[in-house]
Amino acid sequence: MSYSLKSLYASLPKTERGKPIVIGGDPKGKNFLYVNGSSVIIRNIENPAVAEIYTEHANPTTVAKYSPSGFYIASADNVGRLRIWDTTQKEHILKSEFTPLSGAIRDLAWSADSQKIVAVGEGREKFGHVFSFDSGNSVGEIMGQSKALNSVDYRPTRPFRIATASEDNTVAFFAGPPFKFQSTSNEHSRFVNAIRYAPDGSIFVSGGADGRAVIFNGENGEKAGEFGNPAHKGGIYAVAFSNNGQHIVTVSGDKTAKIWEVATKQLLHEYVMGTAVEDMLVGCLWQGENVLVVSVSGHISYLDRQHPGKPWKVLKGHNKPITALAVNGHTIFTGSSDGVICHWDSNNGSCDTLAGKGHSNQVQELAVSDSALISVAMDDTIIFTPLASKQYSNSIKLPSQPRGVAASGNLVIAACMNEVVVMRDGRIAASLKVGYEPQCVAIGTSGHDVVVGSSKENTVHVYRLDVNNLTETSTLSLSGTATDVKYSPDGRYLAVADTNRKVSLYAFPGYQPLITMEWSNHTARVSSLSWSQNSRFLASGSLDTNVIIWSPETKAKIVEIKGAHPMSPVTRVQWLDNNTLVTVARDCCVRTFAINA
Repeated sequence: MSYSLKSLYASLPKTERGKPIVIGGDPKGKNFLYVNGSSVIIRNIENPAVAEIYTEHANPTTVAKYSPSGFYIASADNVGRLRIWDTTQKEHILKSEFTPLSGAIRDLAWSADSQKIVAVGEGREKFGHVFSFDSGNSVGEIMGQSKALNSVDYRPTRPFRIATASEDNTVAFFAGPPFKFQSTSNEHSRFVNAIRYAPDGSIFVSGGADGRAVIFNGENGEKAGEFGNPAHKGGIYAVAFSNNGQHIVTVSGDKTAKIWEVATKQLLHEYVMGTAVEDMLVGCLWQGENVLVVSVSGHISYLDRQHPGKPWKVLKGHNKPITALAVNGHTIFTGSSDGVICHWDSNNGSCDTLAGKGHSNQVQELAVSDSALISVAMDDTIIFTPLASKQYSNSIKLPSQPRGVAASGNLVIAACMNEVVVMRDGRIAASLKVGYEPQCVAIGTSGHDVVVGSSKENTVHVYRLDVNNLTETSTLSLSGTATDVKYSPDGRYLAVADTNRKVSLYAFPGYQPLITMEWSNHTARVSSLSWSQNSRFLASGSLDTNVIIWSPETKAKIVEIKGAHPMSPVTRVQWLDNNTLVTVARDCCVRTFAINA
C-alpha cells in the first residue's frame, strides 16, 4: 500500500483585532502569501485552491515577502528570526538565517535589486535593521523612533530611501545606503500602522489609527498631500498601490475599503464589507488586476472594481486550530476552536461557512445523521444543521459541557461532562448521570450497543440501549485514558485509542480483546480514529503529526504518513471513501490523501 497527497485546503491568515497584517505578492503576479501559526502559506491568486505551505519555522511566523526577483522569500517570526529560502524548488532550500531583532518582526522589505532587506518590529535596543540578504552585514541604522515599528518600505528606485511607521505616532525617513536617519513626521495623532512606496518611488503613503492616509515625497520625505479628510472614520491598517501606481487601496477598521486616484486624490470606489466586528479590515494586496482585502474573520475578499457593491470572490476557511471533522458524500465538514464550521467541496476545494448564528466557542465534535450535521461545542450546546440548507437551526442546551457525539439514524448520543444524553429526532429523550467524565462515544451498527470512553480513568464503559434507556453491562480496561472510540461499519470490531499511544481492537461478540491487535507505533497520544467504509482499514491520527493506517486482516501497520501535517498535531481523521483519507490539524489546514491499496 502507498499514499500520495491529493489536495491541500490552506488556512486563512492569522488575524487579530486592532493589528495590521501583511499580505505579500509574487512579482510575477501568480501567487500571494501570508502567515498563520508557524507556517507560511503560498496560494495561486487565480485558483486559490492550489496552495503550498512552508513549515520550517520553529516559532509563530509574523510576516513573509517575495524578493523582487521572485527567486527568494524572506519570512520572519515572533522571536526576531528571519529565514530566506528558495522559491524555485519544491524543497525550498534555506539560503540564510539571521536574527536582526530581539523581538517579533512585524514587517520587512526588499531592495529593488533583491540584495538588501530591512526588517522592523519589536526589540530592546533597536526596532529596525537593514542588512545584506546573503551575508547579514549591516547596511546602516534604523534609529530615531521611540516605540515598536509596525511597517516599513524600501524605495524601489534610486536614490534609495527607507520609510518606517511607528507606534510613537511618527513616520521616519532614512537615506542611504548606508542608511542614516534623516527626519520624522508627526502628521499622525495615533499609531502609524502602514507605509508603502509607489512603484515609481515618487511618493509613499502612510496609514494611521487616526484614519488619515498621508502622502509624502518619495525622495525627501516631505508631506505632499492627503487622501480624504480624513480618509476613513476608523483606523487604517493597510495600504497598497496598483502596479502602475495610478491608484491606491486603503482598508480600515471602519469595515470599508476605498480605492483612490493618486493624481487627483479623489475617491473612486468605496466597499462596505459588513457591519460585524469580524468585518473590520486589517490587510490588503493589489496584485495585477486583483485587489484583495482581509477582514478580522480571516476571509480574503476579491474586490470587484466594475461593481463596487460586493466582492466577486471570497476565500473562506479556518484561521484557528481545527478540532472537529465529519464527511457526507463529497462534502467535508470542519469545526474549529473559535466555533466556526465550514463545509468543503472535495471535488474542487471550494469552501463556505454554515449560514446563520452558530456556536460561540470551540466545536468539540461533529457527526452526520441521515439529514443533519450534528455539532457539539464548549458553549454547552448541540445544533442540528440540515444538510440540504446548511443553515444553522436553533441550538439546544445540554445539561453539561459536551465532549463527544455520535449519530445513527434519528438517534444521537452526546457524551457530556457529567452525563450521557440520549436524543431522538432532535430532542432530548433521556439523560444518564455517571460517576466519571465521558470523553468520547460511539454507537454500534445494531443501534443497541453504545460505548463511552472516560477522560479520568483508564476505562471504556459498555452500555446496552433499550429504546432510550442505557444500562451499563461491562467495562474495558486500557493502558491510558480513552481519546476516541469507533465501531467498524461491518460490526465486527471496536477500536479504542488512548493517551498511552495505543490503538486497541475488541472483537464481537463479547468485546473480546485482541492482544495481537494492540498497536503502539505512534510516539504521542492518539487523538482520532476512523474506519474505512468497507471496514478493511483503520486510520489513526496523533499528536506526533503522523497518520497510520492499520489492517485488521493482516494485524499490522499498512502505511504510515509521517508528518501528515508537518510540525502540527493531527486532531481528526476521517475516510471520505475507501481510497481517500481526510486529515485536519492545529495548523488550520485540511488535507486529503489518496490511499492506494
